This record gives sequence, C-alpha cells and structure tokens, in this order.
Amino acid sequence: MSPILAEQVTMLMRSVAKDIVLPRFQQLASEDISEKAPGDLVTIVDHESEERIAEGLSKLLPDARIVGEEGAAEDPALLDALDQGAVWLIDPLDGTANFAEGKLPFAIMIALILDGKAQAGWIFDPVTPRICYAGRRHGAYLNGERISAQTGPHPLPRAALGLHFMSEERQDAFAARADGKLEIVPIPRCAGEQYPRVVLGQNDVALFAKSYPYDHAAGALFLDEAGGRTAWPDGDA
Repeated sequence: MSPILAEQVTMLMRSVAKDIVLPRFQQLASEDISEKAPGDLVTIVDHESEERIAEGLSKLLPDARIVGEEGAAEDPALLDALDQGAVWLIDPLDGTANFAEGKLPFAIMIALILDGKAQAGWIFDPVTPRICYAGRRHGAYLNGERISAQTGPHPLPRAALGLHFMSEERQDAFAARADGKLEIVPIPRCAGEQYPRVVLGQNDVALFAKSYPYDHAAGALFLDEAGGRTAWPDGDA
C-alpha cells in the first residue's frame, strides 16, 4: 500500500465526516431514519456518506470493485466473489444506532481487499478525531504513530461480548462459561470503536455474533497488525 494512497483515503474520510456526518449529528429528523430490517436502522447519513466515499474511491483505483454496506443491503449479490480481485469495502457509518440516538461512538470504516485478503484498513472516529490505519505486513498506526496491542491492567480479562444477536440459550451458555473467568463490560455498539479498545488495552476480548465483511475487515487487520489476534469460534484465523 503506497503512503500516498493511504493518505488520500484518510483525506477522503475526513472530508466526508466534515461535510456529511458531523453536521447531521444530533440534528436528524424522524424522516431521516428508517429500518432496513426490524431493529436495523439506516439514516440519510449512511446513504450520503457511502455515495461520496464510493465516488472518491472509484477515482483512486478505477479497476477495483466497490461494496458498501447500504448497497449490499439492497443487492446482497454484491457480497459474492469478494475473494476475486481488488475490492473496496465501505462501512459509511458504523454505529448507526448510536448516531440515530444522538450518542457516541460511531465511525467510518474502509478496507481494501485483494483476492479475499485485507491489504489495508482505515477506521476514522470523526469526533475525536482518531484515525486507525493498518497495512498488511506493514503494521498498525494510531494517528500516524506505530502501535502495538496492549494488555489492560485488569484482574480478569475485560470482555465486551456482543451476544444480542444470539439465541437466549447461547447467551446463557456464554454467560455461564464467562463467570469467574472474564469481566463482562458493555459493548459500544460500534465495531469501529471496539477494535481500537482491544488494541489500546481498554478491553482484552471482543466477541461479535455477526461478521459482515464491511464491519470487520478494517478492524481485524488493525488488530492483527498490532499483534493481537482475530479468530472464528473454531480457532481458525
């Protein structure tokens, strides 16, 4: 990943945050919010952010496909063949439920994958404004400074477990297994916040019950390149 391209993507994210995301924070009207599915919110900001990001990325790498969360919600076939060629993955507003409620955190996430493997990932918090970047085999960076995964000073590993998409039976099973072994803490409802928390040692463990690629490609690469580890439930990378 060239430093110039990495900076161009960062600049694009900052521009979208300034022009589209932040002006609408805590300013949404009821008609600006709808449901893609029961309990799954989408806002006018999600759509406008994705449109602007897609337009910008298409100019940076014209031959790469673009798959955004909102586009994939309307046409799930966009998620086919992600293991072929170059693809930009866009989460235009991660933490939409928080944003719709006028709460923090929320983020913008972009990943570039090649033949199914993430090559670069960006997570931008428009409010702080914190930029997390990782390049495959080139390390992880927080606001431009190289970073390594840290261990928190907690008596028990601090775990943010996203169990709400699981059945009650599975939730109960996880709670029983965690008792006395993990300190359960609230989830931020934003993967773009959760991955940095693990790298920074604020949390030691994160569990996600859904694994859409636009939600996790950037964060998983950031954590892995920082020296942490992401895995499926069976232990595979």
